[in-house]
Amino acid sequence: MTNHPSCPRRLPLLLAAAFMPAAFAENNTADTKTYSAVLPTVEVVGQADTNILKGYVNYDEAAVTRNGQLVKETPQSIDILNIQKNKNYGTNDLSSILEGNAGIDAAYDMRGESLFIRGFQADGNDIYRDGVRESGQVRRSTANIERVEILKGPSSILYGRTNGGGVINMVSKYANFKQSRNIGASYGSYAARSLNLDINEVIDDNVAVRLSGEIGKANSFRSGIDSKNAMISPSVTVKLDNGLKWTGQYTYDSVERTPDRSPSRTVYEQMGISRNQGFAHPNDFVKDKLQVWRSNLEYAFNPDWHLQWQLAHRSASQDFDHFYGGTFNADTGLLSRSYAWQQTDNKTLSSNLTLNGKFKIGRFDNHLTIGFDASREKRHPQLAFRGNYVSINPYNRSSWPASGRLLPMATDNRHEADSYGLFAQNIFSVTPDIKLVAGGRFDRYKVSSTFIDNSHYSYSGHTFSPNFGAVWNLNPAHTLYAGYNKGFSPLGGRTYLGLSSADEQANSNTSPEFSKQYEAGIKSSWLDDRLSTTLAVYQLERYNIRYRPDPENSPYEWAVSGKQRSRGIEFGALGQIAPKWYLRGSIGVMEAKILEDTQNPERVGRHLNNSSNITGNLFVRYTPTEKLYGELGITGTGKRYYTNERTGVVENIPGFARVDALAGWNHKNFNFTLAVNNLLNQKYWRSNDMPGNPRGVTARVNYIVN
Repeated sequence: MTNHPSCPRRLPLLLAAAFMPAAFAENNTADTKTYSAVLPTVEVVGQADTNILKGYVNYDEAAVTRNGQLVKETPQSIDILNIQKNKNYGTNDLSSILEGNAGIDAAYDMRGESLFIRGFQADGNDIYRDGVRESGQVRRSTANIERVEILKGPSSILYGRTNGGGVINMVSKYANFKQSRNIGASYGSYAARSLNLDINEVIDDNVAVRLSGEIGKANSFRSGIDSKNAMISPSVTVKLDNGLKWTGQYTYDSVERTPDRSPSRTVYEQMGISRNQGFAHPNDFVKDKLQVWRSNLEYAFNPDWHLQWQLAHRSASQDFDHFYGGTFNADTGLLSRSYAWQQTDNKTLSSNLTLNGKFKIGRFDNHLTIGFDASREKRHPQLAFRGNYVSINPYNRSSWPASGRLLPMATDNRHEADSYGLFAQNIFSVTPDIKLVAGGRFDRYKVSSTFIDNSHYSYSGHTFSPNFGAVWNLNPAHTLYAGYNKGFSPLGGRTYLGLSSADEQANSNTSPEFSKQYEAGIKSSWLDDRLSTTLAVYQLERYNIRYRPDPENSPYEWAVSGKQRSRGIEFGALGQIAPKWYLRGSIGVMEAKILEDTQNPERVGRHLNNSSNITGNLFVRYTPTEKLYGELGITGTGKRYYTNERTGVVENIPGFARVDALAGWNHKNFNFTLAVNNLLNQKYWRSNDMPGNPRGVTARVNYIVN
């Protein structure tokens, strides 16, 4: 690995730091006991993807907390979503999977996931795979993902820099000691088809191997838009009788798409053109490629002390060339379109170590977590763009010009960031039912940028992030909690680390953006532990914010905003509500607004872009037999606020309520599902630039090999 061109020259330093007596601990609950939950008469352990209760049984623990504590006793909101249910509907991207969950606004961006948690963007800094940051601009497959965990609110104490809304952790499928072999295929509307496999082989008591993979192709309800993807992920796990366990995993993920980056909703209305028409020009393309190498080493000293070290190398690239957007001139009947091409490479080497242990001080129990993280990130964007590059006749596709590196390169920057973080968190049990949580993290970071003209800029800094919490088990069924968390994001909160030369010339604000959250709630179980609920209220603030007033036409222009705030209440429920009836649902009510903006005071009082006041979903599953099941669900969001920063024109996106339905049948070794997405063919927009899919049908079959 040391000969790899992307490895840093100081790799030995990172490796040495990784062996320091502090630790990284992702609680890998996806092993033989992937998760457990007590139902009326049976403990569910490591359910197969074809299990009729998949997605309706809660997880007791979450890897995202890094301490192995029960979700119920964590003083922060945590949502855990098993995503097999979503795959049955033909949804494979992270944005579609998270759509409608309480506090999450899932918009659309051709270049990335476009996810917002509690009003603040999360897809640039706050997506993780098995505890490793998924930095960079890329769309990713979830074909080898078992579940998605969302830790809401600033989480700098665990992960360093954050945009504040929350952390999204994708937990992958990897080799464990429960034998399973599953192959499947699906076909759906607009020729969406895929083949997948997931083979987990137990070689002996000490070695297991696994291979997950998927290939697929799809057209779109939008004319001229299509995609294809390929993912493969082999892994091996070795465990010894002395408490040592190691997992190695490689993931290759490639997605090629015809970009769907059309004019906005209002422009479609001005032109009188159906939302089903795409505006891809000849030769338009976008290619995403992701490779992740991960080593995970665990050692249990004894039942009370556990050490885990994770080393990962990640490489992500995005290459695109296309026309996008557009303004319509009603007098001439022409659509003015912008143009851009870009090649961006992102490489990350990270080493995370965590020690978890239990000890007593007198008669008081303690659970201590100590962690040390080190990483180097490299980003190399090359791009060129021009607003209003051509004017086309939107009604005559044959006249549209082809793309193909039509402009000379305008940006060729290289950014490099080193970061080191040391944290400690202790859970102090005042009584068996009352626990206090306190912790802090110290981060040091350095960012350097070299621009196309060979000029150079570097910046270094450090910050401290505290957290406090309290948990009170009122009785076995109900737990009260309260917590305070603070977070930071270097360089004024940029989505991606690094500066442009224009930033330097403008004497840009390089101090961190900060976020802080107060949250309280109650986590409960009902009906003899068959149903679990969480009720949370919160206030989340961000301040010292950097933003781009006109990112489409002036990507190098930045402004400073003083403070933004979201306040809300969220409720979620999961489990069995009656014999043969199961429920999963959540609802969030929120107000996210700009409180201060020293540079553009006219923005004060506006709702944050891509935020809505209400988000929610509710799915009900009926299981008349052990082999037959069906479900009906509704996913919706209120009016999504959006203001064109360049013109100041309000272009709010109407809310929607989409109904989905599914039927499933297990027969011998086969599982069959038939899912209907948008059953009532609701017309709605996912973002200001992308309509939601019309009614679509997906049929899926899985075969379990004995």
